[in-house]
Amino acid sequence: MKRIKQFAFIITFFIMIASSNYINAQSQMNIKKQSLVTIAALEARGDLKNLEPALNQALDNGLSVNQVKEALSQLYAYTGFPRSLNALGVLQRVVADREKQGKATMIGADATPLPQDYDALKRGTEVQTRLTGQPFDYDFAPQTDYYLKAHLFGDIFARDVLSEAEREIVTVSAISALEGCEPQLVAHVRGARNMGVTDDELHAIPQVLAAHVGSTEAWRAGKAIAAVYGENVADGRPTDGTWPRGDFNADYAQYFIGNSYIAPLDADNGGPVNVTFEPACRNNWHIHHKAVQVLICVDGRGWYQEWGKSPVEMKPGTVIAIPEGVKHWHGAARDSWFQHITYMTRVEAGSSTDWLEPVNDDVYNKLP
Repeated sequence: MKRIKQFAFIITFFIMIASSNYINAQSQMNIKKQSLVTIAALEARGDLKNLEPALNQALDNGLSVNQVKEALSQLYAYTGFPRSLNALGVLQRVVADREKQGKATMIGADATPLPQDYDALKRGTEVQTRLTGQPFDYDFAPQTDYYLKAHLFGDIFARDVLSEAEREIVTVSAISALEGCEPQLVAHVRGARNMGVTDDELHAIPQVLAAHVGSTEAWRAGKAIAAVYGENVADGRPTDGTWPRGDFNADYAQYFIGNSYIAPLDADNGGPVNVTFEPACRNNWHIHHKAVQVLICVDGRGWYQEWGKSPVEMKPGTVIAIPEGVKHWHGAARDSWFQHITYMTRVEAGSSTDWLEPVNDDVYNKLP
């Protein structure tokens, strides 16, 4: 029984990592746009398994079938027809299953018909100019230039099922899931601002990606957004080593700065927990009462500090036993992802944790 209580304490403690970011996303971006972020990135990643429940959730969140179709169809221009068609096939199956189950599903309006004298090249040139902030001509490949202007920005963007801002949210989210497309991602973050995506909405995209898609996708989006806004960003990328990254946390992150993930190890038998911190993620000062916490760094680089003492750098193999009743914090270095295994020992009846103030940015940012 004592071991079960000890493990429950461990799980409760390490669920307290990243939910504040997701809560912030909810206040910065409405739930329909959050669904566009999720389904666009999963389509681009080719993750059909997770796309299916995400599509169901998107429809539950109030997106219409035609809006989802529009997003997935637009993405063929960025991710290719195979991924777009696969995703549309999943959507078709989801809609059919919902109909069998009697679930409410809004089909939504189709695009307003364009006038007979509609000039796709003229309209697309105007849209592309607004998106890029200046006229753009791809002289090296004139045919590609024509396709971009007349078809992508002329034909597709003219369809009013989605707004231009929503289309750029879809595009930024999808490119965040594509390896090696960072220049285009940065360009589309700039373009998204020009097309009416708010600063808050753009900064919410990495948070939604972290919560529903993956840390790598969130990292790419965050890095591109930081580059456009001139913000500081860590260069380290997510760890993909031996130890599992686990799931994004969504309950106790008000006590943490940044995104983090937990992976219980052999949870059924009371095993420890692996915790992954993104660069610059750290928890608040806190105190464990009637329990000793043990940290074992297994990947990346991080920091541990006790109140009134100098910070201790943590690298793979570093082991720290945190005395009961000692005020402390721990987390990643600014430029590195960080993973540590943790478990609690010497747990007594009535054990608890007091969460205190955040680590001062001026103090943290002085760490190498």
